[in-house]
Amino acid sequence: MRLSPAHVDVIRQVTQEVVGPCARVILFGSRTDDTLRGGDVDLMIELEDEVVEPALVMARIASRISRRMDGRKVDVLLKAPNLSIQPIHAVAEQTGIVLCG
Repeated sequence: MRLSPAHVDVIRQVTQEVVGPCARVILFGSRTDDTLRGGDVDLMIELEDEVVEPALVMARIASRISRRMDGRKVDVLLKAPNLSIQPIHAVAEQTGIVLCG
């Protein structure tokens, strides 16, 4: 995994600030492969409760993490009971690394 412990802490803190402590956070994509370089931070946030404004929640999480990680690009994918499941959700679950939850 190509994230420092400090960056993992930032991701955990921001996620808790925005959606609460019950979220499960999974890192997926190129940052899970130690042999690669660069790349954005791809996160799937899994929630137990429905999300009223998912685009706003994703934007808040991504922007706050990006600011605390010196502008690194962050992509956030939400999984919640009221949101449709896409193939990318399965990719994140099968190949990702659980950061919290």
